[in-house]
Amino acid sequence: MPLTWPDPLPALGSVVLRPFRRADLPLVSELAADPYLPLIGSIPSIYTDEAGLAYLARQHQRLADGSGYSFAIADRVNDRALGGAGLWLQSASERATLGYAVAPRHRGRGVATEALSALTAFGWSLAPLTRLELYIEPWNVGSVRVAERSGYTLEALLTEHTLIGGSRRDMLRYVQQRPTPGT
Repeated sequence: MPLTWPDPLPALGSVVLRPFRRADLPLVSELAADPYLPLIGSIPSIYTDEAGLAYLARQHQRLADGSGYSFAIADRVNDRALGGAGLWLQSASERATLGYAVAPRHRGRGVATEALSALTAFGWSLAPLTRLELYIEPWNVGSVRVAERSGYTLEALLTEHTLIGGSRRDMLRYVQQRPTPGT
């Protein structure tokens, strides 16, 4: 079942989560140049405009096919895309998996924390969800800090959980349960 963009769009602090646009191709190019990001998502490993446009189309397709929401993280003032964040619904489940990536030149400014916090608040607006999950490699200290600053708690170390770059990698599972009223 197709999903629709939230109105208003999720936002917090200096960022807004909005649909990707053709004007975001420079961001896709920058994310593609990062040696790690193409290994963990659908960002092209070699950027061309054609590959960038295909990436943008995949982000919009997730909404159309009902699998989740894929947002550009944009600066609230100038609308420049800084990264991406997504919430993927687990079929026949009350869970969703969240993810985020910020272009290298925008890291270290709190962008990922604001984006994840906005995405989390949006997740809680989706009635059936009771649990939000993040999967982070143990070496990724920056992403661990983002998760913890956004109210996620470490639940487990999952040994050889995810195939990345041709090898199975350990993952930390960070979770947040739906807040109960009054807490």
